Amino acid sequence: MPSFFIDRPIFAWVIAILILLGGALAITTLGIESYPSIAPPQVVVNASYPGADAETVEKTVTQVIEQQLTGIDHLMYFSSTSSANGGSSVTLTFEPGTDPDIAQVQTQNKVALATPRLPTEVTQQGVTTVKSNPDFLMFFALKSEDGRLNSYELNNLVSSTIIDQIARLQGVGNTFQVGSEYAMRIWLDPDKLHGYGLSAAQALAAVQAQNVQVAAGSIGSEPSLPGVGFTATVRAEGRFTTPEQFQNVILRTDNAGTTVRLKDVARVELGPYNYGQRVVYNGAPVAGVGVQLVSGANALTVAQQVRAKPEDLKSTFPPGVSYFVPYDSTQFIRISIEEVVKTLLEAIVLCSWSCCCSCRTCAPRSSRRWSSRSR
Repeated sequence: MPSFFIDRPIFAWVIAILILLGGALAITTLGIESYPSIAPPQVVVNASYPGADAETVEKTVTQVIEQQLTGIDHLMYFSSTSSANGGSSVTLTFEPGTDPDIAQVQTQNKVALATPRLPTEVTQQGVTTVKSNPDFLMFFALKSEDGRLNSYELNNLVSSTIIDQIARLQGVGNTFQVGSEYAMRIWLDPDKLHGYGLSAAQALAAVQAQNVQVAAGSIGSEPSLPGVGFTATVRAEGRFTTPEQFQNVILRTDNAGTTVRLKDVARVELGPYNYGQRVVYNGAPVAGVGVQLVSGANALTVAQQVRAKPEDLKSTFPPGVSYFVPYDSTQFIRISIEEVVKTLLEAIVLCSWSCCCSCRTCAPRSSRRWSSRSR
């Protein structure tokens, strides 16, 4: 068989070129699903209890959720964390090969059994169950070139315009905001509350009762009185948006007409939602977002989509605000692929050179004459 191809070099070259073209076409269509899933899929349950310490979160939230996480198919183990800022996170790890969608649905059904036993503040914030990857794909951040915006203002921009659109991208399992956006902060003075005979619970109840969104209805809609020829929709004032509106919340009134307002017993200001984080990069304040992959997703494709989204939204940023990527794990993947392609090309060149050197067409005439005499 070797002599057959040696005596017919053109035929051998045609077969080699066809094999090369077939391999080039096949390598561009290979999918990652052809390879087995090595990393076990994970599902993360997140909850928040504002104002609670780590021990309270552990007893009232984390343990309540953990008690219901039994009987889930292919569950290997789960781990949980309770932070001092009121956050609770339970990470469930399943056997490799488990369908992450089925695992998420079963976990969500179990968490629903624990929801009635959770504090009201936790259920109001929401309990989320998402598929996730233990490692971060990349981090991107916003910075103010002229330094006019601080970290909280940048984080407020991230939370309102960017992070939700990143989370909707296909292949993104979870997004983690590094920092805190703005919120309305109410600092109660216990001495003034005691002087007016009020409690913190009463102040909170008054704020919740008056800071509501209501549907005011319409005027002149059916059934209407005879002679009414138009219909007008009534638009009432919605939720409060400024510190002054919160300051004028009425806490108590007496028979003499005296009112006690929130500004009499508290200080109201627009501040960070959480003071536990301060985000800087090279000494400058920034706002960061971490992106995690869904199990089985293509890291290169997802990273490309994540990079393109802030580029599309760049026109909506305030003047002087730009984005950058301080960490991207796909750089190592790209370098590995480049090295594999480089090695493949070197192997093709060396094999082609060795085949050309061993071919009788390219061999010296003396060698061909010697071969013919020997036969």
